[in-house]
Amino acid sequence: MSYVLPYILLAVGLVLLVKGADFFVDGSAGIARYFRVPALVIGLTIVAFGTSAPEAAVSITAAIKGQNGIAVGNVLGSNLFNLLMVVGVCALIRPMTVTRGVIFKEYPLMILSGVALLALGADTFLGDASSNMISRGDGIILLLFFCVFMFMTIRTALFSRPEAAQAEIESVPKEEQGANNKKISLPKNILFAALGLGGVIGGGQLVVNSASDIALSFGLSETLVGLTIVAIGTSLPELVTSVVAARKGESDMAIGNVVGSNLFNIFFVLATSATINPIAFSFESVIDSIIVIGVSVLVYLFILVRQNVNRIEGACMVAIYAAYTAYIILR
Repeated sequence: MSYVLPYILLAVGLVLLVKGADFFVDGSAGIARYFRVPALVIGLTIVAFGTSAPEAAVSITAAIKGQNGIAVGNVLGSNLFNLLMVVGVCALIRPMTVTRGVIFKEYPLMILSGVALLALGADTFLGDASSNMISRGDGIILLLFFCVFMFMTIRTALFSRPEAAQAEIESVPKEEQGANNKKISLPKNILFAALGLGGVIGGGQLVVNSASDIALSFGLSETLVGLTIVAIGTSLPELVTSVVAARKGESDMAIGNVVGSNLFNIFFVLATSATINPIAFSFESVIDSIIVIGVSVLVYLFILVRQNVNRIEGACMVAIYAAYTAYIILR
């Protein structure tokens, strides 16, 4: 029975992920409509922070225990997975339109987050230090960046409410606009979003733990499992939530989830981890940071051409991630 249990838990975890994401997206979209807030803003905040909960739990717990290398690897690996696999798979399902706000505000800030991390962590390359380290001071600087991001997002939400309200009115058939329509139930949507988020996080943990047990039973090393299954597993909430959002036509929420999650991972998760306990920044982390920046710029160029990501570009992203996975296995 003990041999079968991991497979049963894996199946249960996948079901929780899929159904949880379905509820989470519907509830979050309902909250956005109720408060007349654009879906993009919800994607950048509630959805992004919620789906980044596994990364936060892993990295902050690792920092408290002094296992700081895990904190960096988890964040960088998750950000690469979000950019290449999540956006790539979503584009394969349905080409994703990207709004001008993301192109000229949030996405450049995401690129800046990678540059800031590299500049703060690569001490031996940029200064006279004997080792690379993300200090408590560096963590506080990253947290200040997070405050700037939150200010920008809240400001966007406040200024976009009239447009969102008008879009909501225009979405209602003309013959019904003068009628007393059934109001959106805020408590119901909050309950759906909360239950969905619980399902996504719980399902993700089940998938990571059971997949790790299965992999180890086949003789794979713990290091390899950590670089692949665990890193990908903590990003499963982003993948499933964005895919569900893309299928429902909520492309703003899907891309907002990715951009918001990546910003949250560096500006809050890694920043908080470094503030708790300074983090050693290895040579491999420097290389991975450069790769994250390069991939971010590449995807940005894809977006700039037509303000969307098509299926061919999505397939390229998935292929690049496969090549990166092969690289870290060989490394």
